[in-house]
Order: sequence, then C-alpha cells, then structure tokens
Amino acid sequence: MSEFHVTRTLPEDAMAAALRADVLHGLTSAPKWLPPKWFYDAYGSELFERITELPEYYPTRAEREILAARAAEIAAALPARTLVELGSGSSEKTRYLIDALTGLHTYVPVDVSDTALEQAGRALVAERPGLRVHALIADFTAGLTLPDAPGPRLLAFLGGTIGNLLPAERAAFLARVRALLRPGDALLLGTDLVKDEDVLVRAYDDAAGVTAAFNKNVLNVVNRELGADFEPDAFDHVALWDAGSEWIEMRLRSRTAQTVKVPALGLAVDFAAGEELRTEVSAKFRKEGVSEELSAAGMELTRWWTDGEGRFALSLSVAR
Repeated sequence: MSEFHVTRTLPEDAMAAALRADVLHGLTSAPKWLPPKWFYDAYGSELFERITELPEYYPTRAEREILAARAAEIAAALPARTLVELGSGSSEKTRYLIDALTGLHTYVPVDVSDTALEQAGRALVAERPGLRVHALIADFTAGLTLPDAPGPRLLAFLGGTIGNLLPAERAAFLARVRALLRPGDALLLGTDLVKDEDVLVRAYDDAAGVTAAFNKNVLNVVNRELGADFEPDAFDHVALWDAGSEWIEMRLRSRTAQTVKVPALGLAVDFAAGEELRTEVSAKFRKEGVSEELSAAGMELTRWWTDGEGRFALSLSVAR
C-alpha cells in the first residue's frame, strides 16, 4: 500500500523572517544583492517552467537527456532503497531515477514549498503503488535531519542548483551533505559545465524576454511581502559572463537615479543611474573542479555522465 507523509521542520514564519533578513542585508550591502531563491513565488515558478522550454535554455533538457539515458547505470552503481532529493520541486525529472531503482522503498523529497511537495508526493504514490513518500518541508541549506529509512541512500541534488551558491557556501553545503552520508550512501550531483560564452549568456538572456521577467519578479516579491515600492520597469535585466569566476551573473540595472522605500524594514534605498543589483550567480563547472570540491568535503567522485553535447554533467560520489 502506498504511503505519503509530510514532516515540517521549517517553522511557519521562517521564510518571512528569512526574506526580511536577506532584503535588509542585501540592499544595505555594497554592491547590492538579493538571493535567487526569492524569484520563486507562484508566478516566478511559472516563469521558470517557461524558461526551461525556451530554445536558448539547455540545462533542463541536457540533464533530462542524461537521466533518460543513464538512470539504469546510476541505479546499478548505487541500488538505493531510499532516494533523497534536495530542492525537489515538482519531482518531474526524478521519475527516471524512481523507475530505475527497482528496489526503492522510500522517496524523500525536500523543499521549502509545501504546495509543491503535496502535489508531487500525492501524484507519485498514486502512480507507483508500494512506494513510500516522506516529504520534508525544510531548508536544506540550513542543515537537515533525514527520516529513518532503509539504506543505501542516494542523495540527489539536480538542476545545477549548486551553482547558485558562492564557493564558501558550496563548501559548507557539501560538508553538510557529507555528514548525512553513511557507508554505502552516495551523492548524485547535477552541474552545468563551462562552455562558449555566447551560449551561456543567451541561456540567461533569451530573445523572448522570459528570463528578464523572471529576474524582475524578485522586485514584485519584495513589493508584495514587505510593502516596497520597486518599479520593475525602472530596471533593466542584465546577464553577463564572469570569466575569472566562471559564472553567469544576473543583475538588475537601475535606469535612473531613484530611491526605493521598504516600509516593513524602515528602509530607504538609493540607486544611482546605472547601479546594479545582483540577483543570481550561476557557476559553471569543470570535472576537475567538481572532483576537488567533493574531495575537500570528504567525498570521492566515482562516476561522471554528460549529455551528448557535453553541456551538463551528473556525478556520483561516495563518502571517503
């Protein structure tokens, strides 16, 4: 009989408190910044789904190609009985792994969105009799306690989301992941790879302007939740490649000198004409760098798969 459970480890007001803290810190920093997790209200999530279907945006298709072609190999390399997915969202791509892991007992999706977890979890147990789904409403970047479930466990962190973390944040995150791994467990990590600058920039600055709307949506979120008076049309979407850091940066550039008020924080923020607000870093990787970062966290990269064009990689690593 299928089972579906939800455990909340994130306090009800945690996201509101985190937004306030991030906006206060980010808008009073030099240069100004806001973290990309605030793109994803309902409208932002809808926009991102549209982005994944754009011709310029290859990462989702490339990762899906790997999963479709290599899920059986991944399952053979680690025949997990428990699959844990960090930042699971709709769990759409994860179905390749769930179907390939023939001995799978429990799927543990982890996300901050209770709505996404409910929808995906209930759909999965309806589709797959016998699968146990134990969803966690949690912020995996702040530490995680996993439910009791049989091993071996495969922790999946897909989508290239690790690239949104700065190097020190990645090191801390991977150390926390390593602490979750027991003998026989492994991490399946999705990483977007370094490639031609034009391909990268176009993936974050599409001709239809969907990514621009997605980028500006963070201002709508701050307006709605904190009473701010950002005018999204007073900012231009900017995407650029930082060759030294090997990452894409998304920014919002103020068209004019302006002052934005955030009443919930008692804050007035001045922007000079042309001043930029960083909203996302998306690091791109090379195999050697991924191996080094995993090794520094106490894990050993054992398998590496890419799509046919070598744009994206999935890696399997085990605790040392």
